[in-house]
Amino acid sequence: MAYPNSLRRLIALLAKLPGVGEKTATRLALHMLKMSPQSLRELGEAIAAIPEAVIRCSTCFNIADEDPCPICSDPARRSDLLCVVESPTDLVPIEKSGEYRGRYHVLGGAISPIDGVMPEDLRVGELLGRLSRGGVAEVVLATNLTAEGEATATYLAGAIKPLNIRVTRIAYGMPVGADLEYTDEITVGRAIKGRREM
Repeated sequence: MAYPNSLRRLIALLAKLPGVGEKTATRLALHMLKMSPQSLRELGEAIAAIPEAVIRCSTCFNIADEDPCPICSDPARRSDLLCVVESPTDLVPIEKSGEYRGRYHVLGGAISPIDGVMPEDLRVGELLGRLSRGGVAEVVLATNLTAEGEATATYLAGAIKPLNIRVTRIAYGMPVGADLEYTDEITVGRAIKGRREM
């Protein structure tokens, strides 16, 4: 069955989203046909408003709807503690943990020479500028535990150390609920190395 041109266009646009193939895009488009016209208009308006409504904080580069973002403008947060993450999505689980009350710096990716991403392509200069203004006692490197994340953390640690600021790396090891028997040896090795007294 051939879909109308407007529906085919919607399917093609939805299929460009990450993790959405043609079948999922088709299901989503057909579901939208079942929605009320009001709900569909609200969805369209919400999507259309994103370019103007969602901005980057000029301090930490997190996504927000105001500048500075609520985290940067919160006086209850520690200004001497800065957590460096790759993307805004990395900030969410840290916030959900409730264990961190400092501020953030979003790099916008990780160093990956294979993909042509170098330090100058990230917000490293902004980070070093922020640190050189003083007031930060510790930088927590919370880049992902991938080859690119490790390379980024190593690079940043080397760039930050001359500023006489403490540099720490997030701990890694066994996830809660994991069976030792099914965990890879690198993760188990890091968990053993990072053990602490009880």
